Amino acid sequence: MTLTRAGAKVRARSARARSARARSDSGRPRLAARLASRLSSGVVQLVLLLIGVLWLIPTLGLFVSSLRTPVDISGSGWWTALAHPSQLTLSDYVNLFHDQGMMQSLWNTVLITVPATVGVVVLASLAAYAFAWIDFRGRDWLFVAVIGLLVVPVQVALIPVAKMYKYTHLFGSITGVVLFHIGFGLPFAIFLLRNFFAGIPRELLEAARMEGGTEWVIFRKVVVPLGMPAIASLAIFQFLWVWNDMLVALVFSDTSTQPLTVELQGQMRQFGSNIDILAPGAFLSLVIPLIVFFSFQRYFVQGLMAGSMKG
Repeated sequence: MTLTRAGAKVRARSARARSARARSDSGRPRLAARLASRLSSGVVQLVLLLIGVLWLIPTLGLFVSSLRTPVDISGSGWWTALAHPSQLTLSDYVNLFHDQGMMQSLWNTVLITVPATVGVVVLASLAAYAFAWIDFRGRDWLFVAVIGLLVVPVQVALIPVAKMYKYTHLFGSITGVVLFHIGFGLPFAIFLLRNFFAGIPRELLEAARMEGGTEWVIFRKVVVPLGMPAIASLAIFQFLWVWNDMLVALVFSDTSTQPLTVELQGQMRQFGSNIDILAPGAFLSLVIPLIVFFSFQRYFVQGLMAGSMKG
């Protein structure tokens, strides 16, 4: 029997067991089913649509402002451009892409966010698998220590880490900012993935071991595919957190390595004289995380619903 057939059989048995539990119910619809039926009504959907529209109004206002000239912005509200489309222009974005400071900060943001996200996802996945399925001495106590690190605020570590970076020559570098984000992102990431990996059927992993699969093979071919919803959700959380961070970058970066959030904060000091750069820069900083979120929305929802689906 191959590893694929063993996994298929285990999943089929799990599906039959869930179906049996559902048939053995007393006939009353479950609470989740009743809530789902109520939420599917047209009135609730209309209310949610209105809430979504109200939530997006600031984003729409920022986008319209980024397409107006400084004279139009100072002369009237952004909503007037909806009635006068001739006010809209791409000149602000042309000025933005010719601004060396903004483009450098955007590139710095990418250089910080991508390694910090990949590093947390890879290291947390390996550690979570070890905590969930590898029996080693002191595993439970070490996991308790990881959970304890969740309550440590970022502000507590700023001064000690800054002193350490001074002696290791990491202060003011992109590497220092990335390492800080990885260090503080790992506890939550390990906690999240460990709980998800622990819900994988034991029979599936035992069948893989009986077929001669090593721990690395089991992790790569069994655990990672099954845990992809949780891994993708973690990647989205980490990406958004690092991309929108300003505190860590403000402390550990300098003028040559500062990300977009710090650059925009510096531009705010001159608000009024550089609105043609500030508005499109702020929208650019906003739209990229939105694109990432909506691109992986399916995995994000699956990861959030994974716990309830196993019950």
